[in-house]
Amino acid sequence: MFTQTPTRNLAQTLRKRVLGSDLLDLLTGPHGVDRYTELVAPTWTLGEARAKVVDVRRTTPRSVTVTLAPNDAFASAHTVKAGQHVNLTLDIDGRRHTRCYSPANAEGSSRLELTIGQHDGGLVSNHLYERARRGMVVGLDGVGGDFVLPARRPRRILLVSGGSGITPVMAMLRTLIAERHRGEVAFIHYARVPEEACYREELVAHNELPGVRVLHGYTRSDGGDLIGRFGREHLAAAMLAPDAVFVCGPTTLVESVREHCDNVFTESFVPPVFDAPANPSGGRITFAESGIDVVDDGRSLLEQAESAGLTPQNGCRMGICHTCTRRKTAGTVRNLVTGAVSTCPGEDVQICVSVPVGDVDLAL
Repeated sequence: MFTQTPTRNLAQTLRKRVLGSDLLDLLTGPHGVDRYTELVAPTWTLGEARAKVVDVRRTTPRSVTVTLAPNDAFASAHTVKAGQHVNLTLDIDGRRHTRCYSPANAEGSSRLELTIGQHDGGLVSNHLYERARRGMVVGLDGVGGDFVLPARRPRRILLVSGGSGITPVMAMLRTLIAERHRGEVAFIHYARVPEEACYREELVAHNELPGVRVLHGYTRSDGGDLIGRFGREHLAAAMLAPDAVFVCGPTTLVESVREHCDNVFTESFVPPVFDAPANPSGGRITFAESGIDVVDDGRSLLEQAESAGLTPQNGCRMGICHTCTRRKTAGTVRNLVTGAVSTCPGEDVQICVSVPVGDVDLAL
């Protein structure tokens, strides 16, 4: 295990004290110290959480695994639990884009390991798949998600994942192994073909550990431990009567697990499809800062803003990353995910999953 030398610890302490001093902030003027220290090293920032890519691996034809070293601004403010996601920000062709990804590393690691699947039309995922390199610097904007192991670990745990949904449950498996979990853990991972199964070699090795059982299912190829899709037979092969089940993957997989298991905890990074109301409110949406207003057609505020020619920042488009949050200065909106209704002026709303209920004014 790597340990820092006393000299390096002292240097880091001195750097923090100098960069954090009120005098230095005053001397650097209106831009702040971050604008100057980043010229020396892009991750030397106090106010902005960033990370440097320290390793890149392409172990399958459709994914890339990047290891990030977060700066102090992130590490001192955030603890990432197994199963949670981080918001990664990247500049592509002069525009900033944010997406949420679940690290696959065990809890307590000083590094973040992201395995990102390539998707048709996926701007950020494809950019990272093709161009991720050591030394690249990305932004980190917060940690979120309730898809986590309970503080009191269940004794018999079943983990199920499909495709790139493996990362949060992989973090759970690694965490349980690192903790020397005394119960039983079964892991089922589904991929289209063996070559696309992320972490396949590591999972095979984990299968040799006491109390751990790993099974692979391939939906477009033979040779897996399981045939077909998740059902009663797959559950019986992995673990009967688990105390808790954690599943992440396509909606069809999540629904199948829910059908056959109790005490299921789920996560999915497939954007839900929201049907526009049959009778839109007909109210006016005013994008105050842009001087544009439109008649509500029932779609989300984000979609209607884009149709009006605006380009608000957004990320997951499913109410997870909060990148699209904007201030509602007047009117009423309804959250399509939670059903919550916001009526008070001056409230922040997620425009990717909110629809108007009458006239609405947005600071956009």
